[in-house]
Amino acid sequence: MERKGCLIIAIFICLFAFSSCRELKVKVNHEHHQQQQLATYNHTLARILVQYASAVYLSDLTELFTWTCSRCDGLIKDFEIIELVVDVKRCLQGFVGVSTDLNATVIAFRGTQERSIQNWVEDLYWKQLDINYPGVDDAMVHHGFYSAYHNTSLRPGVLSAVQKAKEIFGNTKIIVTGHSMGGAMAAFCGLDLRLTLGDHHVQVMTFGQPRIGNAAFATYYNQLVPNTIRVTNGHDIVPHLPPYYYYFPQKTYHHFPREVWLYNIGLGSLIYTVEKVCDGSGEDPTCSRSVSGNSISDHLAYYGVEMGCDTSSGCRIVMDPRVVSYGRTDLDGNFILSRDPSISILTLNANQSSSM
Repeated sequence: MERKGCLIIAIFICLFAFSSCRELKVKVNHEHHQQQQLATYNHTLARILVQYASAVYLSDLTELFTWTCSRCDGLIKDFEIIELVVDVKRCLQGFVGVSTDLNATVIAFRGTQERSIQNWVEDLYWKQLDINYPGVDDAMVHHGFYSAYHNTSLRPGVLSAVQKAKEIFGNTKIIVTGHSMGGAMAAFCGLDLRLTLGDHHVQVMTFGQPRIGNAAFATYYNQLVPNTIRVTNGHDIVPHLPPYYYYFPQKTYHHFPREVWLYNIGLGSLIYTVEKVCDGSGEDPTCSRSVSGNSISDHLAYYGVEMGCDTSSGCRIVMDPRVVSYGRTDLDGNFILSRDPSISILTLNANQSSSM
């Protein structure tokens, strides 16, 4: 009888061990699947897209629309704008165009005006999750960032331009970028393109982007737009906002993956930049979260490229009167400059530009 009891116990232990091993195997496979969903960092692409994220800040719409601006040269000179969208009422701006070098439609959103960053940062310290993301249980997002894309003239302008690009160039890949708040809008745009147009070839790369939702939203976003990179720089304050509270992981704001953290090492003249590819958590404690986010200067330059407006006059717009013929305006004064990239545009003299 005693031997029979020992045998039963031995069988039970074996079954327990076997079932535990099976469970472990499932978990390993699941983790491997998650790793497969993470984007691969491309240094060359990042150096290209950061220039688009910088160019969209420019206030001279003539130079931007004709792609003759000082920031429109170098790695991004082979580009044609299809639509330039300006939401005058809310001081927002974005463009959609085609890059033959990348064989892609590129969308860029402008970030916060430099003179208002300090006030904007102070506001973000106190912002709370305040809107349920449509159709997703428990997912919440920042109302201001969500509305900046979804409830302004930017969204219809962007979607219209993407459809136009598809008609002209076919189903090329779509790359969305932006800096600061422009990065937040770029993320919502990438998700919107996936949901609205059913486009599976959407890639997002942002620079100095704030957190925009909670952990449930971050998981949902990564499932639908896995080809996403968030580049952070040094002690840049904005990626630390709104704050992440470690002890309330489901209730707090939470970044989605994948982060690439730029930071300097060395002394004196022997300083060079490390580009660290972070883990798949979105909140890798060994990346930007390992330092205090207390620098606005680190927010205003990525890869040595100036990020911000070329003028300190807020939402000032400079535009040649002849460009008006390419535009249409709504009742709020917001407008879209639109063109067919297959037709060459008149080279305009910047000296004939007028301010708005």
